[in-house]
Amino acid sequence: MDTLEKQLARGGQFLVKETSSEDVFTPEDFSEEQQMMRDSVKEFIDREIWPNKDRFEKKDYALTEESMRKAGELGFLGVAVPEEYGGLGMGFVSTMLVCDYISGATGSFSTAFGAHTGIGTMPITLYGTEEQKLKYVPKLASGEWFGAYCLTEPGAGSDANSGKTKAVLSEDGTHYKITGQKMWISNAGFCSVFIVFARIADDKNITGFIVENDPANGISLGEEEHKLGIRASSTRQVFFNDTKVPVENMLSERGNGFKIAMNALNVGRIKLAAACLDAQRRTIANSVKYATERVQFNTPIANFGAIRAKLAEMAANCYAGESAAYRAAKNIEDRINTRVANGDSHQDAELKGVEEFAIECSILKVAVSEDIQNCADEGIQIFGGMGFSEDTPMESAWRDARIARIYEGTNEINRMLSVGMLVKKAMKGHVDLLGPAMKVAEELVGIPSFDTPDYSELFAEEKELIGKLKKAFLMVAGSAVKKYGPALDEHQQLLMAASDILIEIYMAESVVLRTEKLAKSKGADAVKEQIAMAQLYLYHAVDLVNTKGKEGIASFSEGDEQRMMLMGLRRFTKYNNMPNVVALRETIAAKIIAENNYPF
Repeated sequence: MDTLEKQLARGGQFLVKETSSEDVFTPEDFSEEQQMMRDSVKEFIDREIWPNKDRFEKKDYALTEESMRKAGELGFLGVAVPEEYGGLGMGFVSTMLVCDYISGATGSFSTAFGAHTGIGTMPITLYGTEEQKLKYVPKLASGEWFGAYCLTEPGAGSDANSGKTKAVLSEDGTHYKITGQKMWISNAGFCSVFIVFARIADDKNITGFIVENDPANGISLGEEEHKLGIRASSTRQVFFNDTKVPVENMLSERGNGFKIAMNALNVGRIKLAAACLDAQRRTIANSVKYATERVQFNTPIANFGAIRAKLAEMAANCYAGESAAYRAAKNIEDRINTRVANGDSHQDAELKGVEEFAIECSILKVAVSEDIQNCADEGIQIFGGMGFSEDTPMESAWRDARIARIYEGTNEINRMLSVGMLVKKAMKGHVDLLGPAMKVAEELVGIPSFDTPDYSELFAEEKELIGKLKKAFLMVAGSAVKKYGPALDEHQQLLMAASDILIEIYMAESVVLRTEKLAKSKGADAVKEQIAMAQLYLYHAVDLVNTKGKEGIASFSEGDEQRMMLMGLRRFTKYNNMPNVVALRETIAAKIIAENNYPF
């Protein structure tokens, strides 16, 4: 690998390496082409989707299909597809951008879009043979055909590799016969082609197949599911009964299905994070507009501190989510481009690029899906009784947000994966956790410095604090690995606490670096609200690291060791200068209310 490869960030390394603000990509760095793409997607959503919100809520599946066709005509379904297969061949950041802004109006349409472009089309683009790609991908990229993905079964949810669907080779060796039941299949009602996972004989791992949707070929569908949210997203069971699939329609190799499923989910996870961003922006915008119009006690409720606090917290979380999502997307894009430059095929480069940042994909999935739920919940609260009514867009936003914590791997699975993958990377030598963890252990028994640091530079204290939060993680996770070794997997509550620390570190660092970069280009005075959001987010992160750190330390240590680690945790979560939280929120809220929108 060339020197550029060596300089490129590796997944998970944010924990042990200092990243400079010059090295992160932010939404302020979008190119002119990306801004034009964003604007055309927003225009499409404002014209076709937002005005029809009530029809989506009334389960108008035909409208979802029709909207998908229109998205196909505008090229939105082919953004991630290479040009030779009829797509736009855009980079990873641009595909994230489209996913972000196409998802803000209703979860029904964004689920249809995500299922089609992500898990419906992408497995063929990334794992298909040349013949398979030429046959299927152009039709999927244009919206002539729609795709769906059949992995989950009644007995195989989070444990995806335990599926019972069988694929049996015919006596003449020309085709497989697939038999089994799949459930929660998005787009099932109008799709033309399924990616189906089935087991051949007693193989350890499942195998992927491309299966055309032909009812005459033993394929039948259950009724549409009645769901809490995403109501106009077609979700059905799919039954295969001796469905004939030509042998040339096997996807990748025999037994490679589990790997395909996992890699598709990695991309799905970061795209899902993107799909929760514009929903937050729109929820904040609707909330502030309502708060400025709603008068109680002779004054708009936007003047009340309790409401202003909500708006500020909603905005800070959204801003942090944007910061982290686009930072990771650009890291992935750079990794893909380097691999292509070094001679990898588009397929291999994209697979390896995303796989490298699987930890960040899981972190983002968890953080941003929980932020949109909180955002919608606070939106309902700001609207009060009206928020509970179907006459305002808040209750559907809240219902739609709920699925984000479940699909693409539940947040519990993703929390455990993020720490588990990090430990595996450390064992392979891809991320040096051991060295830094040893240093932290030495620091715990050493004498702390009592020098007064120089915090005259913007974010000097915040960046030092983030460095200390990383030490807190290394202390807790390092001690846990030392104590339990490979059996750490069995201590799920400990993994969950460690992952919450890991998540907060990545999110807080991303928002501080984005804002530092912004302040350097525009001047700190011009971005005082963004500075306030970064400081507010970090304040909560420090609090959470303290809480989860204590929980972890108390659960696996005792006596002197425990006392020493708790002392270390106090040191690692201590501000020299506490921020004035109320003042920070006031600064943020004042800007949102003055602009009557989410203006960042």
